[in-house]
Amino acid sequence: MCGILGYFGNEAIRFSKMSSLERISHRGPDYSNFICKGNSYLGHTRLSIVDLSSNGNQPMISSDGKYAIIFNGEIFNHQELREEYLNHIKFVSTGDTETLLHGLISLGDEFIEKLNGIFAFAFYNFESGDFTIARDHFGVKPLYYYMLNNEICFSSEIKAISDYIPYPTVNKKSLKNYLNFLYSPGEITPLNEIKKLLPGKLIKGNSFSKEKPSIIEYYNLKFNDHLIPKKTEQEWIDLLDSYICKAVERQMMSDVPIGFFLSGGLDSSLIVAVAKKLFPEKKLICYTIRSEDFKKEGFSDDLIYAKKVAEHLKVNLKIIDADVDIISSFDKVVYHLDEPQADPAAINVFNICKGAKQDGIKVLLGGTAGDDLFSGYRRHKALRLENKFEKIPRIFRLVTKKITQSLRTISPLLRRIKKLTANFEKNKSERILAYFDWINSSTLEDLFLEKNNFDHHAFFKSLDKQLPQNTSDLNKMLNWELKTFLVDHNLNYTDKLSMATGLEVRVPFLDRELVEFSTKIPITLKMKGNETKYILKKVAENYLPREVIYRSKTGFGAPVRKWIINDMDSLINSYLSKESIEKRGVFNYDKVKELIENNKLGIIDASYTIWALLAIESWMLQFYDK
Repeated sequence: MCGILGYFGNEAIRFSKMSSLERISHRGPDYSNFICKGNSYLGHTRLSIVDLSSNGNQPMISSDGKYAIIFNGEIFNHQELREEYLNHIKFVSTGDTETLLHGLISLGDEFIEKLNGIFAFAFYNFESGDFTIARDHFGVKPLYYYMLNNEICFSSEIKAISDYIPYPTVNKKSLKNYLNFLYSPGEITPLNEIKKLLPGKLIKGNSFSKEKPSIIEYYNLKFNDHLIPKKTEQEWIDLLDSYICKAVERQMMSDVPIGFFLSGGLDSSLIVAVAKKLFPEKKLICYTIRSEDFKKEGFSDDLIYAKKVAEHLKVNLKIIDADVDIISSFDKVVYHLDEPQADPAAINVFNICKGAKQDGIKVLLGGTAGDDLFSGYRRHKALRLENKFEKIPRIFRLVTKKITQSLRTISPLLRRIKKLTANFEKNKSERILAYFDWINSSTLEDLFLEKNNFDHHAFFKSLDKQLPQNTSDLNKMLNWELKTFLVDHNLNYTDKLSMATGLEVRVPFLDRELVEFSTKIPITLKMKGNETKYILKKVAENYLPREVIYRSKTGFGAPVRKWIINDMDSLINSYLSKESIEKRGVFNYDKVKELIENNKLGIIDASYTIWALLAIESWMLQFYDK
């Protein structure tokens, strides 16, 4: 896992002087280098994981000096690819970077389709000027780019390329996204000029040409409900078990110490249990979080279950204290996130990774994506009620909404009831989309001085067009999860805050073969009755105690509501003051003030929206003003 920074075009020397490889040095503390040659600049910061020798350093150049690559990530099937397609090559290293370099030289872009891994890379031909920039199938590794005419610069993080943009402008559509979703789905970022390369896409171009580079989709995950093969429930369970085992085995590839996230929830516990089964001789080290404030936010006490799992599997459990000085940590977290994301779970990732790194761990495996693949969120449960809601006359739904929305948000249960009925009067498709929202649309619009017609659900709707018309509501939602919430929220903060400590996080549930298999599992086995992740829980029965598997759902969160209402007044009074808001000229101060006051009184639940407003101002101060 590393950081990449690159440029193709006729301003390579100017770019090398204005960009900063140093700004992503935290991603690769073991080695850093760049090459600026002709119409190209290729920079790399290395975190050594596989083949720790200098043979794995980057930029990596072919022996004939014709080709070069910079690569962030891991190719978990690279040994098989060497044996099947590259057995004619005499390799110098044992690392996957050299496999990727020779695979692209030998097979071109077709080689990308054969990869099972997490990656963002740039491959360049010095003689012809042809280049390929690609991001992995599911967006585990980030990649940002700025393209103007025939030139393009790109990096693992916005901060490394933002200085090169002459007159950056704020993307107000993205601000609407950050307030509504807590992240920005799709390609848009806080700056109009910088885009995210979407998962499964690559950029093709030529550094000597005046033609604008092209963006090409090389992969798109399919959900084909009607093509599901006939199998018994036990056959599906056994197959899923085998795919998870293969995924964990692949992702244990490392020449450095590996550890594990162990929250006590089903997903991370299952990954640890499978690793223990596959590698019984290894002493597994696991990390979890402790906080006294989680229950106030509606989270169950994870630590009890993490200890139970550790004892059951006989693994070493290290407990990290989650109670932090949020005022002093806030700006640092936003800086590393690169975007004004509003989720304090990033702080948990940062603290666990920091603790693991101090113990000499350089890689952690986690349970991210289990919910997104197998239907583990409350909104998936809510889908079961949708057909019943449709049968209720609209007038009764309106009355119910009016009554429930007048309730104060004094408990997690009341918050969930208000969320469920917030869009009761709308049609089914609009209600389902609204499950991803953190604020109602009218309140969201009122926060802005300038009204616009931007549909913040537009990217979600565009994803529906890629699916067969008869796709089930659950698979439609899982498609949204994988291509919005997972990639732009969970994976982004996991990558950024782990790499901020110089540590790599891997995601076994996003093994390519496992993900593709998951789309074939009947929805009746993902959600059975009111039981979420039914089939995953059946697999887990082979490994874990029932009390861990069938416990209540929690989240990898933090006491945001307590912080916003009780602890963060100084930050709110500074960042969201009348002076600060009016200076920006984006938000309506009176409406922001009203939001803060109503949240404090419990009239509405807007703590995450206020967190998002604070994150936007912090991002502006650190990225835009400078």
